[in-house]
Amino acid sequence: MKALRSHAVGGPETLTLDEIDVPSPGKGQVLVDVKACAINYPDGLIVRDLYQFKPERPFSPGGEIAGTIEAVGEGVEGWAVGDRVLAGIGNGGLAEKVCVAEGRLFKVPDGVPFEKAASLMMTYGTTIHGLKDRGHIKPGDVMLVLGAAGGVGLSAVELGKAFGAKVIAAVSSEAKGEVARKAGADDVVIYPRDAMDKDASKDLANRFKSACGPEGANIVYDIVGGQYSEPALRAIAWEGRFLVVGFPAGIPKMPLNLTLLKSCDICGVFWGAFTAREPEKFRAQADELFALMKAGKIDPLISETFPLERGGEAIAKLEAREAVGKLVVTMD
Repeated sequence: MKALRSHAVGGPETLTLDEIDVPSPGKGQVLVDVKACAINYPDGLIVRDLYQFKPERPFSPGGEIAGTIEAVGEGVEGWAVGDRVLAGIGNGGLAEKVCVAEGRLFKVPDGVPFEKAASLMMTYGTTIHGLKDRGHIKPGDVMLVLGAAGGVGLSAVELGKAFGAKVIAAVSSEAKGEVARKAGADDVVIYPRDAMDKDASKDLANRFKSACGPEGANIVYDIVGGQYSEPALRAIAWEGRFLVVGFPAGIPKMPLNLTLLKSCDICGVFWGAFTAREPEKFRAQADELFALMKAGKIDPLISETFPLERGGEAIAKLEAREAVGKLVVTMD
C-alpha cells in the first residue's frame, strides 16, 4: 500500500510517497480502507514537530478520515467488514489503509459522500465544543468569526446561525466574504493581508465594532491570531468570551488591560484533548452534528480534492491561507 510519510522535520515538501506493508488490526482495532482524508492546520504543524503530539517517525500526517472497514481485530464488537466509517485519528490518515481503535469510529450517515464525512469531525467538532462548552453560546449572541471562509471558519458561521447567533464574518477578500455570506453570515468585514500599523489596527477595531453593534461581540471566534486578535478583542462585549482556536498568522500578544475593562474571558479551545478527556460528551456532540447535517443546517464545503501523491500541496495551500472551505485528499 502507499502512504505519504514524514521521515525528517520539515515542511510539507519533505513528505515522500512510500510503499509499505498493509498493517494488521490489533485487539480492539479495525483496518480502514481510506477513501478520503481531510487536511487541517495541525497537519502542517505535526511534520514540523510544532504540534502538541509528536509521533515517532516515519509517520503519515492526516487526522481525520473516512472509508470502509476492511478487517476487524480481536474483541471488536458492533463493527463489520464493509461498514462506512469516519474517524478522528490524530495522524496516519494520508495512507491507503490505517488501523483505527474502535472507540474512534463513527458510522457515516446514509447519503453522505466520503469527502464530506472526512471533513466533518475536526472542524465542526472543534467549533461545537468551542461554542457550547467554552463560549456558552445562546440565541441572540453576536459572534465575530476571524478567518470565516476556511473549514473551521465556515463551521463557525453555520453552527453560530444554527444556535441562534448573529454572525459577523471577518475575511481577507471579497470573494471569501461571498463564501461566508452563502454559509449564512449576517455581515462581512474585510481585513488586510499586509502588515498593519497602529492606525490600521485601530481602523479595523472600529470596523469590527460597527459590524457587531453598540454592545460588541459576545463571542469572538479567533482561528487566525497574529495582528488580527487585538482589534477583535477591542470589539468584544461586556463579559464576552474570546475563543482561541488557532494562530496561522502568528501567536498574538494581547493587552490584558482590555480583559479588565470589558470583564471578558480569553478561553483556549483544545478539541483534541477534550475528546480524550471527555469521550462521552464528545460522542454526544458528534451525534448532534450528525442531526444538524441531516437537518441541512451544516454542510462541509469541499473546495478542492488532491490525489495522495499531492497531499503535501494541499497542506501547503492551507498553510498559505489560500484555502476556502475544506481541502481533501482522496485515495482513488
